[in-house]
Amino acid sequence: MSAYLRVDRQACAGHGLCYGAAPDLLDCDEVGDPVVPAGPVPSELLGAAELIVQMCPERALAIEAVEAS
Repeated sequence: MSAYLRVDRQACAGHGLCYGAAPDLLDCDEVGDPVVPAGPVPSELLGAAELIVQMCPERALAIEAVEAS
C-alpha cells in the first residue's frame, strides 16, 4: 500500500506551516500554496507527512492510502 499527500485547495489558506515543517515533502508555488509530490510519500518521510496533516490549521492536507496494483 502506498501513501499519497493530498491538498484541498478550497480549504488551504496558504499559511505555509506544512512546507515550512516538511520541506523534503512539499514545496510552495508562486502564491504560497503547497505543491504536493505526484508520487507516493517515501516510507522514511511518512511520520513527517502525518505531522503536517495534523498541524494544518485548515485541515487542508490528508494522506490517502492507495492499494498497489
